[in-house]
Amino acid sequence: MGAILQSLGRTVTAGIVLLIIIIAIAGGVRLGDHSWWTFFMRWLHVLSGVMWIGLLWYFNFVQIPNMPKIPDEQKPAIGKVIAPSALFWFRWAALATIVTGLIVAGMNGYLLSALALSKGVHAIGLGMWMGLIMAFNVWFVIWPNQKIALGMVEATVEQKPAAARKAMLFSRTNTLLSIPMLYCMVAQQNAGL
Repeated sequence: MGAILQSLGRTVTAGIVLLIIIIAIAGGVRLGDHSWWTFFMRWLHVLSGVMWIGLLWYFNFVQIPNMPKIPDEQKPAIGKVIAPSALFWFRWAALATIVTGLIVAGMNGYLLSALALSKGVHAIGLGMWMGLIMAFNVWFVIWPNQKIALGMVEATVEQKPAAARKAMLFSRTNTLLSIPMLYCMVAQQNAGL
């Protein structure tokens, strides 16, 4: 067991194998069953959403507030190693969450109604719009500005703190939006809003 847990790749592979065993015990994959595939896509949506929002909250609750406490000589470890890796998973998890969410909405037949904020699906529609805004922020505001702030692209000394501040403000905007977005996503299915 120790050998499995010492490698992230082996740990994830073991998790997938355990999932396959559970699916097989529970009745297996029903290839022709639309409801099973809809459920599976929803699971992928939740899985990628946990990664996305988990990293968003890591940045906002852990990394950003604690950066001033880190001695200057240790900050390169965050800026050159941890932050780029976390931002890689952050942006791809955001994209995976959006893509799987749109697929789930399409498979369930409410994609256009939700995006139009139609009655009956307005909660999920609001959640979808907040998620789309958040994903836009990740790819087109936070990531480009983080590349400048972290020195991954050429920038002047003056541009780096301005880019870091802009990335932080949009990350905080996403944190703000994540709270009602998650409520809307859960409320539609469970509260019938």
